[in-house]
Amino acid sequence: MTMTLTPPTLRFSGVSKRFKDGTTALTDTHLAVSPGEFASVVGPSGCGKSTLLRIASGLDHATGGTVDVGAQRLGYVFQDATLLPWRSVLENVGLFAELEKMPGVERNRRITEVIELVSLTGFEKHLPHQLSGGMRMRVSLARSLVLDPDVFLFDEPFGALDEITRERLNGELLGLFERERFAGLFVTHSVGEAAFLASRVLVMSPRPGRFVAEIEIPFAYPRPPDLRFDPDFAVVAGRISAQLREKLP
Repeated sequence: MTMTLTPPTLRFSGVSKRFKDGTTALTDTHLAVSPGEFASVVGPSGCGKSTLLRIASGLDHATGGTVDVGAQRLGYVFQDATLLPWRSVLENVGLFAELEKMPGVERNRRITEVIELVSLTGFEKHLPHQLSGGMRMRVSLARSLVLDPDVFLFDEPFGALDEITRERLNGELLGLFERERFAGLFVTHSVGEAAFLASRVLVMSPRPGRFVAEIEIPFAYPRPPDLRFDPDFAVVAGRISAQLREKLP
């Protein structure tokens, strides 16, 4: 019997990025994320982590190598919630669906569904300035979830939040991943966050960035919040931190 291997949803093959000012952000970058896999990327500031996501999304282009995105629908959550201040939660969540010209009945159903998924039921008429930082990030997440993405890109979406809110949203994001099973690529500066969320953590070198280490996370989903206090979790996080320190000049 011949086994059919599922191709990666996202693949970088020898990708490099050189900007017009001569700065090389990425070099010889190889990455494959499979359907239903959640991968995290950590690395020092300026190593090209955000550039990696921008290239994957099509917002920027590689200057070398190839990028294959085998997905019809892609979600992207930025560092800032980037909400339209004059639109309500309901209207912000529906924005991408409107731009994609999703039929009205389906759009309304998906908006209602994802607002419930991200625990914003009852806040549909609120404007962004009436929400906490964590709630604004939930709106940003819901806005992409409406499109039911095959690939979800996260550019440090919780980096500006306090620790308690960040940990709560980590747990909610894991719940969404376990339900939706998109292919996730999550960029963060937090080793603990990377290890808690991902099945695999990739470590990048200083600029020009490339992947220099890969650590498999041995904990099954679903993951309880108190996993962070497990001695085995501390060992894994320590391995990631050691790889980061080893690659710093």
